Amino acid sequence: MDRRALLHFALSLLAGPVAAQTSAKVPRVGILTPADNDQTSVFAAFREGLRDLGYVDGRSIVLDYKFARGDFSAFPRLAADLVTSAVDVIVTDGGIAVALAAARATKTIPIIVATIGDPVTQGLVASIARPGGNVTGFTVLSPELAAKRLDLLRSAFPQAKSVALLFNPASGNTGILRLTEEASRSLGFAVVLIEADNPSALRALRPDALSQADVIVVLADGMFWNQRGEILKMIGGARLPAVYPERQYADDGGLIAYGPNVPDIFRRVAGYIDRILKGAKPGDLPFQQPAKFDFIINLKAAREAKAISSWQSPTTALLNSQNDELLKSLPQLNESADNLKSFLTNTPK
Repeated sequence: MDRRALLHFALSLLAGPVAAQTSAKVPRVGILTPADNDQTSVFAAFREGLRDLGYVDGRSIVLDYKFARGDFSAFPRLAADLVTSAVDVIVTDGGIAVALAAARATKTIPIIVATIGDPVTQGLVASIARPGGNVTGFTVLSPELAAKRLDLLRSAFPQAKSVALLFNPASGNTGILRLTEEASRSLGFAVVLIEADNPSALRALRPDALSQADVIVVLADGMFWNQRGEILKMIGGARLPAVYPERQYADDGGLIAYGPNVPDIFRRVAGYIDRILKGAKPGDLPFQQPAKFDFIINLKAAREAKAISSWQSPTTALLNSQNDELLKSLPQLNESADNLKSFLTNTPK
């Protein structure tokens, strides 16, 4: 073998591993979200779940966020952008409207719906157990959730006659609204509907818009979650008690929160991404239910609620409530009011 041939052979041996490394495809995951940025507890949990499975953003996986910033009309365009960029998986956040935008944009790229009501009745998939097609994910709709939130308000504020339901008509989550209306009326509440379909509409709402109601229920919505500071400010200005769908509202000053732990859902989404990247078909992966629920009473807000109304403090009312069935139904509690008392005692002030 002459020197030129020997040199060519040596270079080919050196280039082999480099070529193999550069040809290894780094998976790309697109995320459709109504959020403004990725610096939230939800996306922190999502990235943590990926890291636990060996995926590090920018190294072994690329996360391509598409932020609608509360504008649901932007999702068809953002979904088309992800399809054009040939992502390997699409994750949707924000309910049925976001999921449908992704599903209409592609029939081949796997789609994982992180938060949705009922994907079957809303026409997204054929079955919870075997969705078929290219869509799977996590459903947060439970018929009991709406009734339990109203039960909490009824127990804490028995004199309340009317309830305002704050909802986003652009999200398409009509099932959640219907269930909450039905639960409200079954408990004897008159219902006042208040809508806001984008951050500007939300900021335009004045506290006196809520004056027709005695208590408030904020319905689950991705845009609302990202704009919860505005919601808490408005409800605080109205000086009315409210129950919220996720714990972050209570963490930030809201009175009562009861609902699925959304960061935990996004952590579990990472597992579905891993399975799909390893060859699983999304249509064979069942839609899953929440595994963790949060029940939080913000004691500072509870004390303020007692100071600004003639009603009992919600803490006192719940502790004195004879409705043990309500207390037993809360997943983080067990048997009776004693468990609630212990829970409240250990809640940070």
